[in-house]
Amino acid sequence: MIRLSGLKLPLDHPAEAMPAAICQRLGLEPHELRGHSLVRRGNDARRKAAIQLVYTLDVDVVDEVAVLDRFAADHEVRPTPDTAYRFVAHAPDAWRGKRPVVIGAGPCGLFAGLILAQMGFRPIILDRGKVVRERTRDTWALWRRAELNPDSNVQFGEGGAGTFSDGKLYCRVKDPRFLGRKVLEEFVAAGAPDDILWEAHPHIGTFRLVTMVESMRRQIEQLGGEYRWQHRVDDLVLERQGDGRQQLRGLVLQDGGVIETDHVILAVGHSARPTFEMLHDRGVHMEAKPFSIGVRIEHPQSWIDRARYGTCAGHPDLGAAAYSLAHHCANDRTVYSFCMCPGGRVVAAASEEGRVVTNGMSQYSRAEFNANSGLVVAIDPARDYPGGPLAGIAFQRHWETQAYLAGGSSYWAPGQTVGDFLAGRPSTSLGSVEPSYQPGVTPTDLSRCLPPFVIDAFREALPVFGRQLANYDHPDAVMTGVETRTSSPLRITRGKDFQSLNIAGLYPAGEGAGYAGGILSAAIDGIKVAEAAALAMVNDKV
Repeated sequence: MIRLSGLKLPLDHPAEAMPAAICQRLGLEPHELRGHSLVRRGNDARRKAAIQLVYTLDVDVVDEVAVLDRFAADHEVRPTPDTAYRFVAHAPDAWRGKRPVVIGAGPCGLFAGLILAQMGFRPIILDRGKVVRERTRDTWALWRRAELNPDSNVQFGEGGAGTFSDGKLYCRVKDPRFLGRKVLEEFVAAGAPDDILWEAHPHIGTFRLVTMVESMRRQIEQLGGEYRWQHRVDDLVLERQGDGRQQLRGLVLQDGGVIETDHVILAVGHSARPTFEMLHDRGVHMEAKPFSIGVRIEHPQSWIDRARYGTCAGHPDLGAAAYSLAHHCANDRTVYSFCMCPGGRVVAAASEEGRVVTNGMSQYSRAEFNANSGLVVAIDPARDYPGGPLAGIAFQRHWETQAYLAGGSSYWAPGQTVGDFLAGRPSTSLGSVEPSYQPGVTPTDLSRCLPPFVIDAFREALPVFGRQLANYDHPDAVMTGVETRTSSPLRITRGKDFQSLNIAGLYPAGEGAGYAGGILSAAIDGIKVAEAAALAMVNDKV
């Protein structure tokens, strides 16, 4: 098979246009094309009057060698890669070692547990939260009644933070082993739509993610894995080795119970602040890392569709339009859009009492009235939160508390129209754009709950973005604060063997450990770390 990429056809092209275009691109006669299959579909909307669909295809031809020779210098024509996943190890039949433990049931922990279970290692998966259905009820309690459960919310529980998101399944990580393909195939087997295998920017949406993580949990349990809910890890059992490094020997739970284990995958997510503090106290090597802070900005989805697609807005092959924006400001700060959710809503994502955090989510249909995205400013430890590995957490907490106070101390979020924000005046009411955040939005002055350099950067960037995307800086667009959980504020450092630099048997993984950003990259990292742990367990017993 031949992998052909970059083949462009107009919107509404007839089915017969595809084989004709393949033949023209590869210089084939019609009888030399045996067939083709879709690998990926995106779009090129740079010319709104002539939007094109962009295809990647696997093509079966009569003389594959001749075609590949003819296009040897063309990077868009190459042999179809082998994307099959191959396990790196299997638990020996006679192996009776201690069971590996995965801490965290988000995307990283889910795939770490799944891979370990598929290899026969019968993992134990711990999570401080609840199963996804119970967790959903707790999450709705915050959104509907302003009642926060610190252990069961948007951040904690089965599925992790990605469950209440747009369910985006694309990332920029290098993936030479096609681990992302393994992730997508497992999701489809668990009930995701087939189009995530070929859409250029696949997504699933919250409701489908709920049923999928339940299906994957059942598979892990059928393979001998075990879930333990509402089990928070409060300490490590360590044994000092002769070389000065410490070996992990177990976990101490919140109720005082101990699990004996020599291999722990730490997949706790970016909001596991008590766990980070415990690890720091126990001497686990970590360092502060950059993240971003800002707001969620909302516009009617119809505005974004028209700005991106012109008269083609609403076309079924295009769907709800997304955008990506960035601007480097005069104060040496970079403002950019983050986690854009077409046809979605802004949600309350707090995990600690007395603090307000926002995030974005949408369903598979992306059919809700507003588009939203994070509007954030990149920050770094040396400049903005010096003081050690935990300083970023203190920075986040400060501004989350200010947002809680500015919103009225009731989990309502502070909000401001773009017009009022640019004019430097507090909002006392909102305009034509109705914010989607629940339990509610309090019109106010966002300068109360964001650093001054962020405010200055936003005021410079918004008009620039308005020139790039019509109506982005419309006076009635709504900004809702604050967005602080863009990524982990620290990195739990690990070596080439994926283990902690100073704690043998501890495998920092995923977004919380500072090695991923989003569902797909976290799942890929979970696979890599599970493989490393499996190889270590097998070698320990050989």
